[in-house]
Amino acid sequence: MYLVTGGAGFIGSNIAREALEKGTGVRILDNFSTGHWANLTDIRDDIEIVEGDIRSYHIVRSAMEGVEVVFHQGALPSVPRSIADPITTNEVNVQGTLNVLHAALDAGCRRVLFASSSSIYGDAPEQIKTEDLHVRPLSPYAVSKLAGEKYMQVFHHIYGLETVALRYFNVFGPYQDPGSPYSAVIPLFINACLEGRRPLINGDGQQSRDFTYIANVVHANLLAADAPAAPGMMMNIACGDSITVNHLASAIGSLTDRMDLEPSHNPERPGDVKHSRADITLAQKLLGYEPVTPFEEGLKNTVSFMRERRI
Repeated sequence: MYLVTGGAGFIGSNIAREALEKGTGVRILDNFSTGHWANLTDIRDDIEIVEGDIRSYHIVRSAMEGVEVVFHQGALPSVPRSIADPITTNEVNVQGTLNVLHAALDAGCRRVLFASSSSIYGDAPEQIKTEDLHVRPLSPYAVSKLAGEKYMQVFHHIYGLETVALRYFNVFGPYQDPGSPYSAVIPLFINACLEGRRPLINGDGQQSRDFTYIANVVHANLLAADAPAAPGMMMNIACGDSITVNHLASAIGSLTDRMDLEPSHNPERPGDVKHSRADITLAQKLLGYEPVTPFEEGLKNTVSFMRERRI
């Protein structure tokens, strides 16, 4: 049995969907604060659903019963949200993670996989991020993810629990929410173009990201669930590419037939990183990971999914 915390969210629901495809039993734990029932429509009858908050140890412990592997995706996402409310971000992302680890240990789970983030690198001057860099988090969200990683390592080294931290780089794809003020850039841009609005870029658009389609992240998680060399490690999960936000806006304009919509610009946001590109050598070595879907194909799939949902 797999447990997916945050299983009604974007990444969690995709992990649950793929695990079911592979014939594994799936239980999800979610309080539906940022996740959505609509993300589970096609799999709702095939999974167990526990509605509850990871800030409650007793709820988390109950959800762990009979579980072999935990995919800990549950978190309060977004850098801007964490700047606006650092206390709640810490409660959910740090205390919640500690609850997950302690409950997994108590329940006899074999392995816990943690959704970490490339944001922990912060303003590290190296454009290509390797796992051995000195991390320089710039936001409460990034600090919370770094704390989660450290707790993962401690529970592995002290208690013997198998833990793996996967540092995601700018994940996008189907079931990502475009309707929140804290939504990620790709669904926001696609939604704007489909509605005939100009995409809004924070800064000059020359900032670059290693945009990673959801299928690659799901693939990495399922590999990490069993990889013998993974416990105790943290590793980048991305494509190893660098794409500017200006290029992204142009590509989305082309795919939505709205090249006439010239992006507008806001000032650069505090806490944002200028450049972020992953070295994925460690994940290739430890997991046998290779990206399964390139950026262009993933973007096309995402536009098609969001367009069909609007019809």
